[in-house]
Amino acid sequence: QVRLVESGGGSVQPGGSLRLSCAGSGYYYNLTCMGWFRQAPGKEREGVARIDPDGSTSYADSVQGRFTISRDNAKSTLDLEMNSLKPEDTAIYFCAARTRGSCRGYGLFRENFDYWGQGTQVTVSS
Repeated sequence: QVRLVESGGGSVQPGGSLRLSCAGSGYYYNLTCMGWFRQAPGKEREGVARIDPDGSTSYADSVQGRFTISRDNAKSTLDLEMNSLKPEDTAIYFCAARTRGSCRGYGLFRENFDYWGQGTQVTVSS
């Protein structure tokens, strides 16, 4: 049974930083493309970043240069370091796994991922 559990959300002032983590189990983590998505109130879920098993990454334009995705295959964990946070980054952040194969050639879209965590709230406000 695939399980993804996020942690590390919270409240921060604009310009601040947060680090999210996701622990995966129940599948071959080191063969799986992993991603972070977010969903703000009243909006569609959008891709934030993804990382392939070989470490190659892709980011949404809105977070490029501010967020960094990383993974530890030995520990089956996924992180998202978020810096220079803005109020528009406020959302529920979800960890996702694409167990059907590599992310190469596939966009950062919800339909390209197979399993999801429950989400963790990130609030950026003064």
